[in-house]
Amino acid sequence: MKSIKVLGPGCKRCETVSQMVSDAAARLGVEVSVEKVSDYAEIAGFGIVSTPGLVVDGKVVHAGGLPKPEDVARWIGG
Repeated sequence: MKSIKVLGPGCKRCETVSQMVSDAAARLGVEVSVEKVSDYAEIAGFGIVSTPGLVVDGKVVHAGGLPKPEDVARWIGG
């Protein structure tokens, strides 16, 4: 199971990234655990200064703006 963290204050873009992760996981048949992290101290601990951020299995893969759907699929499936 992939551990996914969506980092951000809960804004519309953060919600969109979370949905992109769920959609990609369903398409790929990959089991994921999605955690939304809104605590700024915890977000800063990942070195993220621009949200939304995306962490897959402990590794920051994206920060700031919306990632491309094909990138999300690659990060989850890879």
